[in-house]
Amino acid sequence: MTDPLTAAQVRVLGCLVEKERTTPDQYPLSTNALIAACNQRSNRHPVLDLDQGAVDGALLELRQAGLARTVRPAGARAHKHRHVLDEAWRVDGDELAVLAVLMLRGPQTPGELRARSDRYTTFTELSEVEAVLGVLAARERPLVANLERGPGQSQDRWAHTLAGDPVPAGQPVPAGQSGACDPVPAGEALPAGTADALSADLAARLDRLERAVQRIADDLGIPLDEPTA
Repeated sequence: MTDPLTAAQVRVLGCLVEKERTTPDQYPLSTNALIAACNQRSNRHPVLDLDQGAVDGALLELRQAGLARTVRPAGARAHKHRHVLDEAWRVDGDELAVLAVLMLRGPQTPGELRARSDRYTTFTELSEVEAVLGVLAARERPLVANLERGPGQSQDRWAHTLAGDPVPAGQPVPAGQSGACDPVPAGEALPAGTADALSADLAARLDRLERAVQRIADDLGIPLDEPTA
């Protein structure tokens, strides 16, 4: 992993891992199935509303980063999509399960991860989840980080680091980072610096999108500065 992932890329990867484990007969996923999975209202935090352009753009960049592939199975009428995180990040099934739950549902305690990963794998003891978190955090480029305990919680919370270093609730998001852990409650003002950070993140995403469109145009031989028929 090199550049931080966008929120759309994190959601796409999380959904691909989830559906591979929970509905293997429908995996790899068609584009329509992937969009529906990304925009689920249950088992998602935050809830997103990604259109086909956003999902296609995320898939393009994930393929270029070597994290996803688009294939056309024999006899299939449409292309389908799969992740290759086990190859790219050298993670095993338990590690991938924990990462997927964090990608789809945000920061959680080991107890929450144990309960919510039961569709992916089986952790018989809480210590097994803690061991997986320790392995992921001890990598040369950590994939998770400890956020310590939230108010009223008896366990530390953990978050993935795929979108950059996670930020505990109430702290401003560093410029260019899209991975804040907790949404601002309704009716409260954004923390100082957050608006500028969001603007910087939007500019960075727009730049990546423009570069992706330019690569597609170059491959097709379409000049972007001239109107198409």
